[in-house]
Amino acid sequence: MCMMCYNLMKDVSFILASSSPRRKELLERMGLSFSIVSPDVDESLSVGAKEMVETLCRRKALAVVEKYPQSIVLAADTVVVKDGTVFGKPKNDKEAFRMITLLQGDTHQVMTGVCVICPGKAIQVATEATRVKFASMSPETVWRYVQTGEPFGKAGGYEIQGICGMFIEAIEGSYTNVVGLPTALVRSMLHKTGYFN
Repeated sequence: MCMMCYNLMKDVSFILASSSPRRKELLERMGLSFSIVSPDVDESLSVGAKEMVETLCRRKALAVVEKYPQSIVLAADTVVVKDGTVFGKPKNDKEAFRMITLLQGDTHQVMTGVCVICPGKAIQVATEATRVKFASMSPETVWRYVQTGEPFGKAGGYEIQGICGMFIEAIEGSYTNVVGLPTALVRSMLHKTGYFN
C-alpha cells in the first residue's frame, strides 16, 4: 500500500472518467484508489482550445456523475495548440505526419482541462498549460517516428515519455500535464474536496 494514500472520505468512491492508461498511471503514482469509468460523450467542438478542454472535461465528468451521483469524479481533456490551431489525436499516418511536421522545430502548448465533481460541493474546472519546444526533424525522421505507432491515441501525435522524448528540447511548466494529467493541479483540486490532504 502506498504511504501517500490519502483517501479520507471513506464512504465516497473516487472515479477517473477516462480510459487513458497514462492518466491511470499518474493517479496511481499519487497513491490514490479509484475506479475507471470511460464516458461516452460527443467530443466535437469548434471553439478555442481553453474553452474546448474545459467544456469537454466537464461534459465527461457530468456523464459519469449522472450514473454515480455519490462519487467524486475526475475527468480531463488534453489538446496541443500551435499558432491558434488545435491538434487532437491523429486518425491515421497522414494526420500524424502532418501534426509532427507542423510541431517540429518550434514551440507549442499542451493544454489540459480538469474537472472534479464532488457530492455537495461546487463543480471545479481548471486548465493547465505547458510550453514544449520540439527539435527540428527531417521528413524522413518524422515518417520513421510515425511508423513506430506511438503517435496514435495521443494529442498532437506524440508521447513525451516515449520515443519522441529525444526530440523534446525543453518544457516550461508541468511535465505531467504533457503526459496527460497535471498532477499538482489535481492534488490542489482534490484537496478542496477533502479527499486529498
